[in-house]
Amino acid sequence: MAPDTSTVSELHQRLHSRMQAVQSAYEGDEERPLGGFLTLMGVYVGAVGGAGLLARARGRSLPDRFSAGDLALLTLATHQGSRLLTKDAVTAPFRAPFTRFAGSAGEGETMEEVRGEGLKHSIGELLTCPFCAGVWVATGLVAGGVLAPRLTRSAMAMLTAVFGSDVLHLLYDSAKHLPERAQPEE
Repeated sequence: MAPDTSTVSELHQRLHSRMQAVQSAYEGDEERPLGGFLTLMGVYVGAVGGAGLLARARGRSLPDRFSAGDLALLTLATHQGSRLLTKDAVTAPFRAPFTRFAGSAGEGETMEEVRGEGLKHSIGELLTCPFCAGVWVATGLVAGGVLAPRLTRSAMAMLTAVFGSDVLHLLYDSAKHLPERAQPEE
C-alpha cells in the first residue's frame, strides 16, 4: 500500500524544517552551505562506489598494502595536483564560474574569493581549498592506480617531477636574492 501523499508531504516538511534549524544553529553569523556540502559528499561517495563497482567488474582490487615509495609518490602527486587544481593561474578558467579573482598569490598562483550560494558556493570552496581538494585528488589517483595503473603512475610521476621542479625554482629564486639579504640595513 502506497503512503498517503499528504503524509509524505508532511514528513518532507518536518524534515526540511529540522534541517533548516540545524543549519541555522550551525552557521551563526556566517552563511554556510551545508546542503551544497552534503551534495558534494554524495557525489564523492557515488564516485568512489562507481569506481569500486568498475574495478570489481574488471576483476581489479586495491593493493594489499602500499610501499613507502608508492606512498611518497602518491603524497607528492596529491600535493601538486591539488595545488594545480586550486591555485594555479592556468587552471583559473575551471574555477571562474565559482570564484572571483582577488589578486596574485605569487609564483603563478592566484587568490580567489568564493562566490554564489548553495551548491555553487560549496563547489567554489572545494575548488579553492588545496586541503579539501587533496582528498578528491588522492582518491582519484588511488582509483586510477587500480583501473589504469600505468597511466596513473605516469601522471603521478609527472606531478611529482613538477613538484620537485617548483621547489628547485623557489630555491633558485631565493638564492638569487641572498646577496641582497646579506647587505646590512642602513
